[in-house]
Parts: sequence; structure tokens; C-alpha cells
Amino acid sequence: MLPNFLNRLLRPFTSSASLGLAGQSGGESLATHSFPPNTQKATVAAGCFWGVEHLYRRHFGAGKGLLDARVGYTGGATAAPSYRQVCGGNTGHAESLQVLFDPDKVSYRQLIEFFFRMHDPTTLNRQGMDTGTQYRSAVYANDEEQLKVAEDLKKKVGEKWYKGKPITTEVAMAGQWYDAEDYHQLYLERTPGGYECPAHYVRKFDQSLD
Repeated sequence: MLPNFLNRLLRPFTSSASLGLAGQSGGESLATHSFPPNTQKATVAAGCFWGVEHLYRRHFGAGKGLLDARVGYTGGATAAPSYRQVCGGNTGHAESLQVLFDPDKVSYRQLIEFFFRMHDPTTLNRQGMDTGTQYRSAVYANDEEQLKVAEDLKKKVGEKWYKGKPITTEVAMAGQWYDAEDYHQLYLERTPGGYECPAHYVRKFDQSLD
């Protein structure tokens, strides 16, 4: 059996990614589904998107507010990039997660607080053994209110949770989103024992961010 991190390195490449919520729909993109009228969207990047999706679904699924999620690419300049291109580190995109959620059950603030708990925001362009700008820590806000929440939480986690360490998380307005290839979606649910970044676990902090 190969070590866990080698399983990630040897996963297949495909040639293209379908466009998701932000424009032309493709395949099983979230744009093809019907959701409640109050549905909101959150977009984050925290390293390998397999584990990010898995943790968000585990903690906010099953009626706790997460309606659906897709992994994909955003934050860069290359149109409709493939996984191979993103791994090359020249597209500017980050492996990312886009979540649709019910704000009556979970708030955007709660989702972003969880983001700062489930990965290490102090390592620049790296999570665990995964290195490169595609593995950066980022919150991509979908409106001005989300931007304010993300900036406020970034400041507070630096003061209370990660004292003395730089918070490298990029906070910016969301740009074009591209769904990742189908084999990346729900990867850890479909591939038990698949690669999970060792930096992906829920940290416990004594101090509240309120």
C-alpha cells in the first residue's frame, strides 16, 4: 500500500474543469440545482480541497445548514483551468471550496470561524506537506458584508488564537469560479482511506472571538 501522501500525488489528471456557480453551468454544478430563496454562498481555500470539503460536510451537513458544496478553482487568471494546470502553480488559482448554506441554520460568521479552526492559517502557501500557491489560505467574499466579516475574524484570530504568528490568509472579493473535475467531488466519501492533509483537523481554542 502506498503512503497516504503518495496516493494524492498519483491521482489522475483530466483536461478541463467545468464552470460552476459563477457562470455557465456544466455537469453536476451547483447552478443546476434548486435551493431555497434565502440560500447564500461561502467560498474558502485551505489547502487540498478534498479534506476541506469533507470537514465542512461532516460538521455542517445533515440538516445543520450546509445545502451543498463543490470543490473547484478560483483566485487566478487562467480561464477554465484543469487540475494539471493548477498543480503547476502558474494559473494563480487556489484549490477551493464553494458552499451553499441556509443562513437560518448557520451563519456566514460561523462558517468562517470554522475555516480558521480546520486548517493552519499561519503557513504561507502550505498546508502540511502540500506546498504552492494553489494551497494558500484564503477567504473569497461574495459581497461587502462577507468581506467585513472575514476581515474582522482574520484580525481576531491573529490576536486571540494564533498570538505571535502571522495570519497569511488572503481576504478578497470573489472572482470567477470554476468547478473542479468530477472525480474530485465528494472524493473522501467515495474513496475511504484517501489522502487527507494532516493540517486538516478541528482545533480547540479557549478564547471566544466575540
